[in-house]
Amino acid sequence: MTDQPIDQSTVSTVSTDAATAGPARTITHPGAAVPRAFTQDELGWLPWLEPADEATLTERQWAGLVDRSRAKSDYFRLLVRDPDILRARTLTDKDVFYNAADGLPRAERELAAAATSRFNGCIFCASVHARFATHHSKRHDDVQRLLDEGIDAVQDAAWRALIDAAVALAATPSRLAPEHLEALRAAGFDGQAVSDVIHSAAFFNWANRLMLSLGEPERPIAAS
Repeated sequence: MTDQPIDQSTVSTVSTDAATAGPARTITHPGAAVPRAFTQDELGWLPWLEPADEATLTERQWAGLVDRSRAKSDYFRLLVRDPDILRARTLTDKDVFYNAADGLPRAERELAAAATSRFNGCIFCASVHARFATHHSKRHDDVQRLLDEGIDAVQDAAWRALIDAAVALAATPSRLAPEHLEALRAAGFDGQAVSDVIHSAAFFNWANRLMLSLGEPERPIAAS
């Protein structure tokens, strides 16, 4: 710790790699085409802090990315300023959403993330996970209804139970009540599937706040 005042124009992390690279500059994006409605379109993302330079990433930072292709993303190059936390975050993400051999199908894991993002107002995250939910479920209209009409839009019993549980958890963990779990079980979700609903919603309840704090979505120029 230091007794010197913090310069609010810069941000540094506890990571050795970040400290070596220097503090991140704040960034503004005047005139950006920021979407104001939820969509399944593919969106860009504009950081408010300077991402790390791909050309100068250290081996520790490459390890933190887990997938080297993520170095092309401003979001992950921003998070990689603290590579150890990013690595833990990414491995958790992969286990929650891609380890779908048992328990909840991938489509419903993505739906839980999309519903959480819709409730929290994260347009970027909602777009990504709504697209995945549509891809894996082949239920475009039902997913789009969630985006257009909100978390209370008409859904079948299974998706209604899942959305209600995810949103209750997103509002505050104590709001997830026995009746939410009973509705999931009544809709055919076994214990592992219920656990997957909780993990998918909980992860994105945290991830939404991170993304909303660090930047904003951008509609690609071609789609504006």
